[in-house]
Amino acid sequence: MRPIPILALALALNAGLAGFAVADQPGPDWLPIDQVKKALMAEGYTEITKLEADDGHWDGEGIKNGQKMKFDADPKTGAILGEVAD
Repeated sequence: MRPIPILALALALNAGLAGFAVADQPGPDWLPIDQVKKALMAEGYTEITKLEADDGHWDGEGIKNGQKMKFDADPKTGAILGEVAD
């Protein structure tokens, strides 16, 4: 085998996989996660089972009115931007 194509393939694969290793991080002006949980509890959630930074907002799952829900929350206020039954 020729070393140039193998090296090019290895570099391409490495570059493609590098995106998977980088997780979203909360911005410096975002509410801390514990305050977001408090805001969600005030909106009727009784349990938060997942809460993580994702594409500029908090993305999570929890229990509301006895039903499992998925939701997006505002990063600066914790207000629910959207929610759907899971």
